Amino acid sequence: MTTEFDEARIARTAAAIDAIAAKTFPALDDVDQPPPLRALAVHEFARMRFKPREEILSPWLHSQDLAMVFAARGIGKTHFCLAAAFAIATGTAFAKWTAPIARKVLYLDGELPGVVMQKRLLQHCPDIEPAEGYLRIFSPDLLPDGVPLPDLSTAQGQAEIDALIDPDTAVIFLDNLSAWARSGRENEAESWLPVADWILRLRRRGLAVVLVHHAGKGGQQRGTSKREDLLDVVIGLSRPKDYDPQQGAVFMTEFTKARSLAGEDAESIELTLGGDEDRARWSWRSVAASNYERILALSKEGLSQTEIAAELDLAKSSVSRALRKAREQGDLPQESKK
Repeated sequence: MTTEFDEARIARTAAAIDAIAAKTFPALDDVDQPPPLRALAVHEFARMRFKPREEILSPWLHSQDLAMVFAARGIGKTHFCLAAAFAIATGTAFAKWTAPIARKVLYLDGELPGVVMQKRLLQHCPDIEPAEGYLRIFSPDLLPDGVPLPDLSTAQGQAEIDALIDPDTAVIFLDNLSAWARSGRENEAESWLPVADWILRLRRRGLAVVLVHHAGKGGQQRGTSKREDLLDVVIGLSRPKDYDPQQGAVFMTEFTKARSLAGEDAESIELTLGGDEDRARWSWRSVAASNYERILALSKEGLSQTEIAAELDLAKSSVSRALRKAREQGDLPQESKK
């Protein structure tokens, strides 16, 4: 038989459960809802004042740009990106590209030992050092023992990196994508979606993002091609066709995608990393000038036009034009007329 005391106790228990449930599972009306989407009439949209895109490393990197630098192992991806990061952080130049003003950079390295990164930073540090806080570096060696590198394929990993981003950061370098996005299968487009959502959120905040990635066996960026769909700029680094290891660090930079570049701004260049262990020195020339010198050298060695084209993987017409130019300029003797 249920007594009055039991009924009162049951009532109190039920009330307590209702109170806990109300806090744990609030009514739909009490949940913060995102603002509704809206579309504007074209005239109203034209009058909107969006934050203008600003040059960061002219002409190929602007605020809100999403870019990728990819190459096979050992080509020089990190050297290239560190040089670009220093130029941005100091308002100076790298190769043919110039940073109009100094902007804050966050460089997220996911692979190198801290001591190796220190050495590379010292190599690439220009004569003008970045101001305090303008170039911030993350290394896996900064993590406490037993703490894994954040995985940007997960919401938790994204939140951990978001906490590192200062409000006035202009550019984030993510070196490299395979180390930072480890969940899912690399060649499946669905595995890319969480990272894509994250970098798009960074774009809406006004940041530019440069992804560093490996090249696949075919020479293109490794994994799903869907990555390139939302990117503004994609730069591929590769060795010259006739590369000799004795030449040191020499590589071609090719804009395989460039939404806002044309003409000389989009031309491929050859970069050479010289100097010594204490200080890196960069030099560059256009690929057209590089090819001309290679064609000239091979012709002087006695190779035919067909052999030169095969050696450098160039069209015969390109070789023919270069040889004709060389003879017109006196770099090669005129062909004898029989």
